[in-house]
Amino acid sequence: MTMTDPDETSPIEELLGGAHRNTLVERMGIEILEASAERVVATMPVEGNTQPYGLLHGGASCVLAETIGSVGSALHAGPGRIAVGIEINATHHRSATSGLVTGVATRLHGGRTVATYDIEITDEQGRRVCTSRLTCMLRDAP
Repeated sequence: MTMTDPDETSPIEELLGGAHRNTLVERMGIEILEASAERVVATMPVEGNTQPYGLLHGGASCVLAETIGSVGSALHAGPGRIAVGIEINATHHRSATSGLVTGVATRLHGGRTVATYDIEITDEQGRRVCTSRLTCMLRDAP
């Protein structure tokens, strides 16, 4: 799903039916632009997500990575199932001090019980800020 029509339901809205409201995703300013089981794209502002030196916080990059990898995993899992992150890693390549960063999660493995995504986070100049990998366990919804 690509977000081009303002009246179109967002992937987060479609997946969670508003359950994302008042959560970390909303507080961090993460916006999903495109979402499918194979690929998820989102942006996040640097402002408000920095550490004391004014640089994008490494934890903020991890939040973006886990968010978009989890969205892809949930879409892969399908209706009546949930995705729960069980492992994340991140390599921080360079800092970002302003603007937006963009995360692209690409599915590496999609099985019945586990899904793994490679996540690339770049700045507005297209420079890689962070590389992450997320693995989610897929379960039946409670």
